[in-house]
Amino acid sequence: MTFEKILVAAMHTPGVKINREKFLRKELIRYCSEDIIAEAIKNNPAKAGISKELVNKISKQVINYEATKVTTLSVAASIPGGAAAIGAAAADITSYFVFILRTVQELAYLYGFEQFNLNEDDVDSETMNYLLIFMGVMFGVQGATGVLKKLADVLAKNIAKKLAQKSLTKGVVYPIVKKVALSVGIRMTKQIFADGVASAVPILGGALSGGLTFAMFKPGCMKLRKNLMSYNLCDPEYYKDSVDADYTAGTEVDEEHVEYQ
Repeated sequence: MTFEKILVAAMHTPGVKINREKFLRKELIRYCSEDIIAEAIKNNPAKAGISKELVNKISKQVINYEATKVTTLSVAASIPGGAAAIGAAAADITSYFVFILRTVQELAYLYGFEQFNLNEDDVDSETMNYLLIFMGVMFGVQGATGVLKKLADVLAKNIAKKLAQKSLTKGVVYPIVKKVALSVGIRMTKQIFADGVASAVPILGGALSGGLTFAMFKPGCMKLRKNLMSYNLCDPEYYKDSVDADYTAGTEVDEEHVEYQ
């Protein structure tokens, strides 16, 4: 299977879509009041005043949880071994990308991004492209980090969604998307082969395959997390400073108006 087919299969898998509102409520309920949670859902966690430290703590827990699940499934799928090992490895890769997609959404929502239009029955090209950009950052594809930062900056400035989309022109997005598809496709092929070889040895193969999955999954998630936590979009101080600046500007205008009356 090609990378594109595996990604589409992963997107159509039940449970891959994360509901932003339900997810944020579930993760924040232990730490925040209902008013703050409601504000985080309406805008984003940082704009609701939730500290970077808390978001970073929750995001690490989310990554560890998803990494444990994907590794456990990889081990279980690889234990039988035998002639079907390569086929099982391909199926394992699909599951791998299901968890990649889940974690991308979860991290995006914690760090201020809007709900992805990820429908298990039909995924539009725009959503596919945005997800690929996130994955490009995870896998260290050159150029992906810059594009994701531009998108985050636009959202942080509270620019309308349609204008935000226009800010990332086809000339910027499409070349990166192609690079991501090529780079991840090559890595995926290597992983299927490595998993297939490991899975050919029952029991021991399960441990090897799970180790390979964990070795690829968690570092990529942590790399994405590191980038996301550096954006204004997840910085409460950024929004505080913006409000103060707006207030100061408004005050100056009022004073000038009074002076000339």
